[in-house]
Amino acid sequence: MAEPTDLSLADAELVAFVEAVRQDLGPPARAVGAAELRRLQRLRVEARPQGPEIPWIEDLTVGSTAVRARLYRPSAAARALVVFLHGGMWTIGDLESHDRACRRLALKTDTAVLSVDFRRAPEHRWPAAVDDCVDVIRWASTSAGSSAGIAGPTIVMGDSSGGNLAALSCLRLRDEGGPLPAAQILVYPNTDLTLSHPSARTKATGWGLSTDDVAWGAEQWVPDPSRRADPDVSPVFNSNLRGLPPAVVVTAEHDPLRDEGDAYAARLAAADVPVRHRCEAGMVHGFLTLDTISPAAAAAGDRVFADVADLVIRLQ
Repeated sequence: MAEPTDLSLADAELVAFVEAVRQDLGPPARAVGAAELRRLQRLRVEARPQGPEIPWIEDLTVGSTAVRARLYRPSAAARALVVFLHGGMWTIGDLESHDRACRRLALKTDTAVLSVDFRRAPEHRWPAAVDDCVDVIRWASTSAGSSAGIAGPTIVMGDSSGGNLAALSCLRLRDEGGPLPAAQILVYPNTDLTLSHPSARTKATGWGLSTDDVAWGAEQWVPDPSRRADPDVSPVFNSNLRGLPPAVVVTAEHDPLRDEGDAYAARLAAADVPVRHRCEAGMVHGFLTLDTISPAAAAAGDRVFADVADLVIRLQ
């Protein structure tokens, strides 16, 4: 049974956004395919206002496998480095799709932000994206200070499937002996590729992200359905979350991924990992990139950035 569909959303702009989604759901991702989804996303990004000006932006290749990345530096004395892993169902998203969000993050937190252009499915299945992200985090934790002039702690942050990659990267680094990032920021993260938590059914369609589209993305990244409950791809099923970095986990009320994100936050806390967790009331999935559409979405993003800034202060 679906939850009531009254538009109990955070502002009128989100109501209009969701009503437009419901009037034209469009074809599902599995009917469109990765190449066309990427083309359509590029068009949306090109139509969006550019983010705020940043004094220093540089495209780099980093790590032992030369992963493409983009470094944003709001000041010469940035207080920390945030390794940012973009969302996009493991199949879409890139340096451009989250450029505006990374600019806002850098300015709001006075941190350097390193956005990672990891390999995507279906061309590159699991674990390619995790391999790339771990490689970049290792570089950031051991070399970035000297090679890029960035002092302070390294934090990993990801939204949606990028939150999945951030969580998986922390788990692998813990198991391999580090170096661990100083903190992890997980924004409406995928933690359960089986999509077995209740909100995957109750918020399955009509809120901007459909459960079937997420399922299609999971199929591209992990084709073998028997692997999707494996803790190496679905961190909520990991039996040991001890020893992980402090976490901020932010979910959204009207999001099919809500319950799996909430469950992961609860499991981290039960494993004695310091966790700051909240579910944004009246909010939908993807609010970090909806700031030009909805003031409430912009404010929700600002609250995440405030969490990051507060963590940086606490870590210094």
